[in-house]
Amino acid sequence: MESFFAQAIVYIVAAIICVSIAKKLGMSSVLGYLLAGILIGPYAFKFISNESEGQDIKHGTEFGVVMMLFLIGLELEPKNLWRMRDLILKVGLAQVLLTSLAIFGLGLAFGVSWNICLTAALSISLSSTAIVLQSLKEKNQLDSVEGKMSFGVLLLQDIAVIPILAILPLLALNAPEVIQQGDHGGFFEQFPGWIQTLAIFAAIGLVILLGRYGFGPLLKLVVKTHLRELFVATALLIVVGIAYLMILVGLSPALGAFLAGVVLANSPYKHALESDLDPFKGILLGLFFIAVGSTINFSLILSDPALVIGLTVGVILVKAMVLFGIGKFRKLSVPENLNFSFGLAQASEFSFVTYSFAFQLSILDRISADTLM
Repeated sequence: MESFFAQAIVYIVAAIICVSIAKKLGMSSVLGYLLAGILIGPYAFKFISNESEGQDIKHGTEFGVVMMLFLIGLELEPKNLWRMRDLILKVGLAQVLLTSLAIFGLGLAFGVSWNICLTAALSISLSSTAIVLQSLKEKNQLDSVEGKMSFGVLLLQDIAVIPILAILPLLALNAPEVIQQGDHGGFFEQFPGWIQTLAIFAAIGLVILLGRYGFGPLLKLVVKTHLRELFVATALLIVVGIAYLMILVGLSPALGAFLAGVVLANSPYKHALESDLDPFKGILLGLFFIAVGSTINFSLILSDPALVIGLTVGVILVKAMVLFGIGKFRKLSVPENLNFSFGLAQASEFSFVTYSFAFQLSILDRISADTLM
């Protein structure tokens, strides 16, 4: 018990100090959390003594990712998506597909396995929503031409997270062994394939039905009690329940949470759900990124700095060139296009999630995952 409180104090103090410094420097809070993890990790002050301890914390806080996708789903009102369909489908989809194709082709050219290439390509195609939106907001460019195009790309990327998470298990060449070892196959893993498929469709249908006809009356009933803590508990129950249902049928819990969020996007309780769940998401995601920072392999970086720096610069250049080509096709001026292309050229913090997931599925080995991180 004493060690639990001691560790809690270390994580909280590190987060407060590092996130405050990051915000003062105008950087994303994610970078602050990563820095906190690096400092308390095994390569700095060693409050986390080994990587396995950091991995344990990371697994425990991955529920923050589930909450994040539920909240992203809440933002995706169908009428708003329809209004932005041109930017989302033409600009956003083109960026994700062309960047993935370019990275995939380069990886194959260097002799990397196709499933590792595709995992890296899909992850690298995403950009950091937090960093880009913050940067555009600080420069008052959200309403500019490049700002609107950037927002369309980011929106498509947020949606693309779901198919990426769904595709990753299919890339695990030794998937049956992985499922057996990790016990991620769900309740129906011992049943024939057609029953598993039926269970998946039934679970998705149940989430849609509950979202349309079940959660609304439940939240309305809870609101009548005028107890905010009961509303928060009900909101958590919805997310946890859907996540558990997805696990039972062998799907990613993030997929169910995202789907429930989309279904509830038109709910009158949308804003209340966002405001009540956001602090939980922030804390869990913060801890997740602290754990990611503590598991970054600095020995690998120091042993081959040219590879890490080369890959980093290469990713930025490839993404920037793809984005610049899209901007030129959309007839952006050169200053607008440079702002658009280099603004979205970094990789997303969500890549940490996909790399961790790919490592659990044995798509990536430890060295490959560490190198990509």
